[in-house]
Amino acid sequence: MRALLAGEGTAFVGPGLRVSRADLRAAATALAARLHALGFRRGDRLAVWLPDGAGWLQCLFACARLGVLVVPISTRFTVAEARRVLEVAQPRGLVITPQFLKMDYAAAAAELAPEVLIEAPPHALLEGASGEAPETGEPADLLCTFSTSGTTGVPKLAPHDQAGVLRHARNVAAYFDMQGGVALGALPLYGVLGFMQAMAVLAAGGTLVSVPVYEAAACARAIDDEGVTHFFGSDQMFDAVLGVPGASLVTWRVGGYAEFVGWGARVATAADSRGIRLVGLYGSSEGFSLLAGRDWRAPLAQRIPAGGTPVSPDIRFRICHPETGAMQPRGEPGELQLQGYNLLLQYLNNPAATAAAFTEDGWFRSGDLAVDEGGSFLYLARLKDSLRLRGYLVDPGEIEAHLGAHPAVAQAQVVGVSQAGQGDVAVAFVILAAPVGEAALLAHCRSGLAAYKQPRRVLAVAEFPANNGPNGVKIQKNRLREMAEAALKDPAG
Repeated sequence: MRALLAGEGTAFVGPGLRVSRADLRAAATALAARLHALGFRRGDRLAVWLPDGAGWLQCLFACARLGVLVVPISTRFTVAEARRVLEVAQPRGLVITPQFLKMDYAAAAAELAPEVLIEAPPHALLEGASGEAPETGEPADLLCTFSTSGTTGVPKLAPHDQAGVLRHARNVAAYFDMQGGVALGALPLYGVLGFMQAMAVLAAGGTLVSVPVYEAAACARAIDDEGVTHFFGSDQMFDAVLGVPGASLVTWRVGGYAEFVGWGARVATAADSRGIRLVGLYGSSEGFSLLAGRDWRAPLAQRIPAGGTPVSPDIRFRICHPETGAMQPRGEPGELQLQGYNLLLQYLNNPAATAAAFTEDGWFRSGDLAVDEGGSFLYLARLKDSLRLRGYLVDPGEIEAHLGAHPAVAQAQVVGVSQAGQGDVAVAFVILAAPVGEAALLAHCRSGLAAYKQPRRVLAVAEFPANNGPNGVKIQKNRLREMAEAALKDPAG
């Protein structure tokens, strides 16, 4: 991992802070010495609950030196959600900043009571210790996890090792021609797309420019002020940035989007008229973001669809029938399955999820519907009823479990309804065990779910529409979606 910070020049630019590669190397070494003095050893885990900043990267590289696994926690999470991550990961310590936005992290940490608590200044570098920390980390050591929703509401943590991170960063940098470039980090480092964009630009000898709290005008200013050449994000994010009045964006050359609200063609076309070449992407927590993408040199129409060509020939894919597992003919949709250096070996502390995720012959089941195009693939949709809420993939079971914990709720079902310009919004249906109003149930959701997971409506029904099938009673999600669409059109209903 030291290779990512090799050389000279600026590594990081953030609010009021510029950090050179040499200074970030020295700061990471000093923090590693501090962690070692606190008892951290190879194989331990450190939870990092920080906003984006130089300190976040410092923690990552310090842990890489020691062979300690970083467990990032979303700054959008409530205390209850953070606790669930900690229960899965079992870290030895937790790094926080006392305050960020409206969250009192010091109070949250006191409630969570980690074995070791380290406070960090917002966005800046952490205090280290004198002396050299032992360099005990090895390429096969786990470096960082990424959280995915579990079917029971308990997060699954997908860890990746140092060798895989470094190799993928180099491959992404080469595929998107990032050598010596400047990348805009407007997506959080705790998410796999923000993380891998950062690793790729560092691997390319370039600079990461961070906007810790996304705001379109701030992104446009950063592009113009810092000469940003690469920017990866979502279609909705790009639409807003491209629409900022007076922004030149003249240095922005290449970018890629995850299409969350159906605006891929719209933003790619708008960007193309300004000389910016945007492409559709594919990735996951388990297999890294930027796993595949369209050729940024290709004509506009070929760059729009999601999916693409893997960024390395060492990443292999196949399309299989979701039920039989047989290989699908080219052009026939099926489950996308993957093999390669980029994949997790196992979910952290979750052998059951690991066993379910791989086929008998060792291919990872993505759970995504795709079509083989011959050397590339077209991503179509998730196979199950997962939701894309504000760009985050959320299993409805997590919201259902939280609603089910309310004493007045006997059962809960959640569906997503696509809204123009918003993507999916969640709508919940509940069967009540005792009288309770919708406002109280919405407040219950706000108390324990991140804002992007909170349902737009919570509607009480006498029963869920269902069919008696060969395998038992199956709830008709399509009927619930129709009911949700009607409720959103008529807020009084």
